[in-house]
Amino acid sequence: MADINQRIIEMVDGMEKELVACRRDFHLHAESGWFEMRTSSLIARRLTELGYEVLVGEQVCKSDARMGLPSEEALEAHYQKALTQGADPEFVVPTRGGHTGVIGIMKCGEGPTVAMRFDIDALGVIEDAGDEHRPAHEGFGSMNPGMMHACGHDGHATIGLGVARVLASLKDELHGTFKLIFQPAEEGVRGAKSIVENGHLDGVQYFLGSHVGGLRPGDPGMIAPGSYGSLATTKYDVVFRGRSAHAGAAPHVGKNVMLAAATAVLNLYSIPRHGKGITRINVGTLNAGSGRNVIADEAKMEIEVRGENTEINQYVSDYAVSVLENAAKMHGCTCEIKLMGAADSLSSDRELAERVGKICQEKLNIPVCAQLMIRGGGSEDVSYMMNRVQEQGGQATFMRILSQQYAPAHNRRFDFDEVVLSNAVKIFCAAVYDILK
Repeated sequence: MADINQRIIEMVDGMEKELVACRRDFHLHAESGWFEMRTSSLIARRLTELGYEVLVGEQVCKSDARMGLPSEEALEAHYQKALTQGADPEFVVPTRGGHTGVIGIMKCGEGPTVAMRFDIDALGVIEDAGDEHRPAHEGFGSMNPGMMHACGHDGHATIGLGVARVLASLKDELHGTFKLIFQPAEEGVRGAKSIVENGHLDGVQYFLGSHVGGLRPGDPGMIAPGSYGSLATTKYDVVFRGRSAHAGAAPHVGKNVMLAAATAVLNLYSIPRHGKGITRINVGTLNAGSGRNVIADEAKMEIEVRGENTEINQYVSDYAVSVLENAAKMHGCTCEIKLMGAADSLSSDRELAERVGKICQEKLNIPVCAQLMIRGGGSEDVSYMMNRVQEQGGQATFMRILSQQYAPAHNRRFDFDEVVLSNAVKIFCAAVYDILK
């Protein structure tokens, strides 16, 4: 066992420059949710070369369960762009129309099944082009305007490929099956549910996920092996429709969506808080109207709700839908509510988190945070995968693998210390080995 872990360490240490180059290539060619066509094609090619059974296109995400899809025109335009940016000519074809994401499967005889998730999408952020921002200064800032890896998913995709390479070399030492899930559209919590609905977490006994994160002040730990408390969330796009009219001559003829939308906003923020836990609501955008003397006939709104757990989130979501529908009805309008993203709450299994922590300390010499399980601050659709495994009696953990960050996540200057890439690959590989040895 000790020899295998040492082999993992030495192999990953020898891959450091390759990992950095891979991460920077993904960063340069950032692709946001459902646009990850070049990214997916290159991942699929590499997994095929390593001997994995590879699933692509509609095999990955259940098509009608994908949330928050861009327009067909935007998807096609990006497909053509991906072809010019070095997408693999064979594996990019199945991604057309937003069928992104890749799954690699390696079967090593009888034994349990371990699944790992690596999200691959960028954010809709315009990256800083200033010389103080390292990606810009060193020539790997995003070449796709309005798409930026501002949350570390370029690192996650790279970590997944590193894990794939190491575990493929260890397959004769393993007993069971491991799956590497390269998930699209995590931002906006849009992609994981469609993978779960396609059955890819069925029969999985162990699940490992992670996110790169900032070091914790005063704590030498480089990994928190578990997490809990990520908020459940639901995200909606809302369109109010009414009837236009002249605001001076015949205001009584119109059906004013401005009134409906304003009524909705005020009452959404008035939803009673839940007594059993945290609730959140936010109206992020509201666009309406065409002129000062025109009764507005269409308004578009983007909202989200969150709750400390899935039950509380459902309470806020149901209340919000009622507010929206009745605000429209009150002013003679209609509203269309479209689900754009969702996630459940999550909690790592302490037993698996402790097991990973012990491996890090005893086998890898990677220091573990004083707090084994840390609380998540936002929402994560990896929850669907974890919950599916846990409800089948399996174990799941969502790790925070830490390094220095040079700006907050989702900031146009976000960047991280690339030492986290090697640490993460070692952790995933040693954990899978410990389970399947």
